[in-house]
Amino acid sequence: MSADTDQQAREQLLDLAAQFYDQFELGEIPHMSVPTRTKSNIEYDEEKAVWVYGDRESTRSANSVRGARKLLKAVYTIEFLANQLEQDRSSTLRELYYLSESWDNKEAQFNDQDESNGLIEDLEIVSGVTREDFHMRPEESGATIMGPLHLREQTRRGEREIHCQEDVGEGGYQIPNNPDTIEFLDADADFILAVETGGMRDRLVENGFDEEYNALIVHLKGQPARATRRITKRLHDELDLPVTVFADGDPWSYRIYGSVAYGSIKSAHLSEYLATPEAQYIGIQPADIVEYDLPTDPLSDSDINALESELEDPRFQTDYWEEQIELQLEIGKKSEQQSLAARGLDFVTETYLPERLSEMDVI
Repeated sequence: MSADTDQQAREQLLDLAAQFYDQFELGEIPHMSVPTRTKSNIEYDEEKAVWVYGDRESTRSANSVRGARKLLKAVYTIEFLANQLEQDRSSTLRELYYLSESWDNKEAQFNDQDESNGLIEDLEIVSGVTREDFHMRPEESGATIMGPLHLREQTRRGEREIHCQEDVGEGGYQIPNNPDTIEFLDADADFILAVETGGMRDRLVENGFDEEYNALIVHLKGQPARATRRITKRLHDELDLPVTVFADGDPWSYRIYGSVAYGSIKSAHLSEYLATPEAQYIGIQPADIVEYDLPTDPLSDSDINALESELEDPRFQTDYWEEQIELQLEIGKKSEQQSLAARGLDFVTETYLPERLSEMDVI
């Protein structure tokens, strides 16, 4: 990240703190308003095809002891972040929680990490600066890319160029916390295959799927981290690569697809920055469970509730998803990606994925 970007992020944070002092001078009770981050305040933007926050707001105001504590914690956090940017340092979300233990005012210390995480999200929304630009890192997600992509990344030791097949081991290239520090130099890829599980990701790499089909295999590691969603969006937008999501055949995995394609509640203020509405779901589909007679588990009550909820979800109100979800409710079964191994270890790379990718006009 450039010094100019750091300085701009620092100024926006300090401007936010200055607003509290301005409110004092005007005789107003200091306050800060942020969108209410609940499902009831999430709206589907039809034009942009992503989730965004609605008009409902919550106010953090010093007119109560609880509200005053929240603002005090915000001011201390802003000071910490501003100093961090000035010193060109970084820290993790977990470290921020523990760092507050050293602050001189006990009222400013966080009670738990959920509280400190929530405050960072508040500051993102109000300041218009992402946590990556604050130099705040989540714990390592370990998500990776394997495939024909040549890139240049900025590190503390300067720039380095990496080819995500030739210069990495079987584990692939680890996605950095802030993918906007990456420059794409060249790519021979034809599409992106975003994969939910590590076992399936390893199967695809071992079978040479990335080489045979010029695929960029992005390991999502379950619910994907922001960095994973951001680099997937950049690869799609800047290199014009189709994005496909390969996940387990259950309602929770469909939501993983939804977060890649349309965004999530926690990061709805960043949907345009993180989501790739053009992403397509490649499987496991409920139709695959029937067609290939895959090994299955019965749907639990929570699975059924989640599927019924998805039928009311604007992200899944298409003919395709309604048909698949209704079929799954009818058969009462779910199945994992790796259940395809029941047809042989090479079935997924020699038959299933090529056939699905062809049906979807990706290859």
